[in-house]
Amino acid sequence: MRLTVVGAGPAYSDVAGAVGACYLVRSGDHAMALDLGHGAFAGLATRIRPEDLETIAISHLHPDHFVDLVPLRHYLRYHVRPSRRVRVDAPRDLGIRLDALHAEPGFTEEALDVVPLEPGSRTAGPFAIEVERVTHTDDSFAFRVSDAATTHGLVYSGDVGVAGDLRSLIRPGDTLLVEVSFGPGPVPPGAAHLDGPAVGDVANDAGAGRVLLTHLLMGRDPAATIRSVEQRFRGPVELVEPGFETEI
Repeated sequence: MRLTVVGAGPAYSDVAGAVGACYLVRSGDHAMALDLGHGAFAGLATRIRPEDLETIAISHLHPDHFVDLVPLRHYLRYHVRPSRRVRVDAPRDLGIRLDALHAEPGFTEEALDVVPLEPGSRTAGPFAIEVERVTHTDDSFAFRVSDAATTHGLVYSGDVGVAGDLRSLIRPGDTLLVEVSFGPGPVPPGAAHLDGPAVGDVANDAGAGRVLLTHLLMGRDPAATIRSVEQRFRGPVELVEPGFETEI
C-alpha cells in the first residue's frame, strides 16, 4: 500500500495552502480515502479520478474531516459521464448533515452511497478495514487499513481524546497516522484531542513501527512536538504535510 497525504490541517490554520484532513491509500490500481475535509477535494482530484475510489471512510462529522463531500457530490452529479456513485463509510448522521447544509432532502443520496459505521471489520475492494469507536464526538471512529500484500497496516486515528482508544487497532510494526493537535502539550481539559506524550505512550505500548503526526494546531511548535513523541517512543517520528508519500 502507498499513503499520500492530501490534507493534514486542523479546523483552522495560518499556513498558506492548508486544507482539512484527507489521506489517500492506494493498493495497485485501487484506492480509498480517509476523510475529506475542507479544501481537500481539489488535491484529491489531481491525484486520482474521485469516481474510482473504492470508498471514503469518514472518521467523524466535523467539517475539517467531511465537508468536501459536497464538491465530490457536485462533481459526481454534474461532471462524470456516464454517472458514477461513490461509497462513503461514515457516521450514521452524515446524510442528515449534508442535506441540511443545502436545505435539500435527498441531496446526499443522489451521488453518495452512505454505509453507516459500526465497530468491526469491513472490506472495500482489496482493502481490509477495521473500525473502532474513539472518544471525540458522540460518533467518532479510528481505522486500521491493510491489504493482502501488506505485512503491516496503517492505523488512522481521526480525532481522538483518549490515546488508549487506539490500542486495540495497532499491531506490532504498524504505521500510526495520528492527530497531535496540542503539540507537546498539555491538552486543555475537555478538548478531546491528543498531545505528543500521549501519542508516544500509545505507540510505544502497542509496538508501532513508526509514527506519522498530523492535525497540529496553529501556534504549536513542530520540532518540540516531534521531540515530545520521541521521548516516549523509540521508532521513527515524522510530522506530515500535504504531498507527503510513503509505502506502508
